[in-house]
Amino acid sequence: MKEWGGRLRRVQIGNALSAFGSGFTLPYMFVYVDQVRGLGAAAAGAVFTVFALAALAVLPFTGRGIDRYGPRPVLLAGTAMAAAGAFAFGQAASTPALLISSFLFGAGVTTCQPALATMIVRCTRKAERSRAFALQFTLVNLGMGIGALVGGQIVDTADPASLTRLFTIEALTFLGLAAVTGTARMPAADVEPAGPAGAAKGSGLRALVADKAMLRLCLLAGLIFFTCYGQFESGVAAFATDTVGTAPSTLGLAIGANALTIVVLQMFVVRITERRRRTTAMAAAGVVWLAAWGMALVAGLIREDQLAATVAVVAIYALFGVGESLLAPTMGPIVADLAPARLLGTYNSGYALVKQTAVAVGPAVGVLLVGSGTWPLYLASMAACTLLIVALAVRLRGHLTPAQDNVRVLNVPQRELRELEAVA
Repeated sequence: MKEWGGRLRRVQIGNALSAFGSGFTLPYMFVYVDQVRGLGAAAAGAVFTVFALAALAVLPFTGRGIDRYGPRPVLLAGTAMAAAGAFAFGQAASTPALLISSFLFGAGVTTCQPALATMIVRCTRKAERSRAFALQFTLVNLGMGIGALVGGQIVDTADPASLTRLFTIEALTFLGLAAVTGTARMPAADVEPAGPAGAAKGSGLRALVADKAMLRLCLLAGLIFFTCYGQFESGVAAFATDTVGTAPSTLGLAIGANALTIVVLQMFVVRITERRRRTTAMAAAGVVWLAAWGMALVAGLIREDQLAATVAVVAIYALFGVGESLLAPTMGPIVADLAPARLLGTYNSGYALVKQTAVAVGPAVGVLLVGSGTWPLYLASMAACTLLIVALAVRLRGHLTPAQDNVRVLNVPQRELRELEAVA
């Protein structure tokens, strides 16, 4: 167990390093392309589109590679691509060079995610996974927050060399991830069958598509990432600044409140969710987010009172953080429990593919609705999606086994069984 704990620590350090690198540069990629290189907003938008498309291109192969060769070689390949892409991005001065490096950068970052998730599963027992995934989520938020803060001190739009240094440092961060986590030897994959009778058989994506419980989880996850993660840094930010009139500095405070809420609540919330159904925790997250959209409506209605509207905007982001804390110990462990041991990489990659697609589509829809001036329609649409999250979470319960839904077996029959065995 000590050896396993050491391996898990190295994986979690890797998660923090990966998140630090993302927070370090992603907030400044648009500024770098648009202002520093002077290529305009269209080129910057194309860079982000290619970054997202890279995920769709590599994830199907990533899962197959993890299942065939293990997560460690795939992680090393991902870190190599990400480091090369980040370094090239900082050197690129033309649109074609930026697009190529952005694809390489996005492909590498995306490849690392399911590999790290698979490593967490390999290094934990079922009873420990909720805490491990919750800790991962906390470290990711801390890493991204610290990365954005440190990166902001380096960025100087009047000095292109500062952005080159920024992306070079990120390349070194991914090499550090390879050194710390990519060299950790993983325990062998479980050999016992995972999943209920009638679960997916076969191999690869065909098996995942045949798994009805996994498909329902992916549908729910897609809606979750579209409605929450795809909105609070784009649609909600646009609503706060354009409709409510929130100052950018105040918006930064609200995003900080979101991260602080997660860091403060996460390990407390995981103790609560350990004793509850996972589907109950997901439905509860939807209820909390519904309150967040209600608070957004309040902010829109009282926007003439700037102080009260500002408090409401900060509350929106804090409520999002509460919901995220409820979700962190649930989604990853359910994917791990649904996946047959031989297809764990495929399931993690499929889940990551759904996540990346939803996060890519969400901002476009949110900004379009807010930008067209139809903010009440935007809030109503997001509230309806949130209600659907609650309904789908409750309906998912019927497609999971008690173990997958974290239903604890009563201790009394077990105690009686042990007493009978002692007598015998």
